[in-house]
Amino acid sequence: MDIVASSHQSGKLEVSSGTVEMSRIEVIAPNLKFRLSGVTSTIVQLVPVQARTLGIATLGPGLPDSLPKMRWWQLPALLKRPASGRKRVWHARRNTEMVAGLVARSLFRAPLHLLFTSAAQRDHRPFTKWLVRRMDAVIATSARSGSYLDVPHEVVMHGVDLDRFHPPRGREDEFSASGLPGRFAVGCFGRIREQKGTDLFVDSMIELLPRFPQWAAIITGRVTAENRDFADMLKQKVAAVGLSERIVFLGEVPDVKVWFRRMTLYVAPSRNEGFGLTPLEAMASQTAVVASDAGAYAEMVVPGETGAVVPAGDGRALTAALQPYLADPALAERQALKALEHVRRNFPLAREADGVRRVYDRLWNGQ
Repeated sequence: MDIVASSHQSGKLEVSSGTVEMSRIEVIAPNLKFRLSGVTSTIVQLVPVQARTLGIATLGPGLPDSLPKMRWWQLPALLKRPASGRKRVWHARRNTEMVAGLVARSLFRAPLHLLFTSAAQRDHRPFTKWLVRRMDAVIATSARSGSYLDVPHEVVMHGVDLDRFHPPRGREDEFSASGLPGRFAVGCFGRIREQKGTDLFVDSMIELLPRFPQWAAIITGRVTAENRDFADMLKQKVAAVGLSERIVFLGEVPDVKVWFRRMTLYVAPSRNEGFGLTPLEAMASQTAVVASDAGAYAEMVVPGETGAVVPAGDGRALTAALQPYLADPALAERQALKALEHVRRNFPLAREADGVRRVYDRLWNGQ
């Protein structure tokens, strides 16, 4: 289904069948990548919240039909301003999208404000720095990612959809409903690859689970072709020590949200990360989190209150941090309650939308 956006005196954007009416669209959120990524996930979650009060449309492949979308044939509409008379904001999150915005503005004279959101936790390459310097405004998704920018910026951390990710509500949300062995579960979700530290999690489970028979370890996530050998190696390692029934690889699951609710403890052991939403999704599901200090994890988790943080890539530190929770599940359950409160207070999706809107308003007000 295509989407049409219409404004009313209330300023609220309504969504119905049809194509977006470009005269009402003041923000474009491009998604110029076919494969699902963290950036795509951000757009999918954030745009519906923004669309409640703002004329916004997405552009590009791989997005659900529930989002307001402009079509490629509507690109010429970018050459003139919307009905408000303001320049549209082109909100880029990737290099390709910054390039597209610059081309539209520089070559085709499209009246656009160019905004870039950076989640990178590393020094940018020269070409990326060149692009960033040509943006009208820049957002960093964490203080750490902002430290790698050499231009003025505002930190607006990602939020989590508290309606989609919520505490257990019924028997289906209990781990016992999974049919897997054990009373308690510790999970590690996301793409299975070295960068995500899946091997560190597996090694910790191989060491700890023989001492804690009430626990099972659950791994979900896609395995790409280039990581097939890596995933097979992990499964072989688990089988070699006789733990295949307690360290379970589920692959991609239809609905990962219910698995967050079934966990007593969630682990995010990434070696490096852009931002990383899964700890927020876990805490919103009332699950305590042990995370590395990659990405923005250390800015999400409160050590000793909502979980623990360990140095990225340090397998021994990860194992040591996990042991107290496996020895005392009640510790994880107490911290899970604080984790839920922490996320509701500091990371609702509406707070992210408000922070981004402030940047839009400054661009429109010429500040």
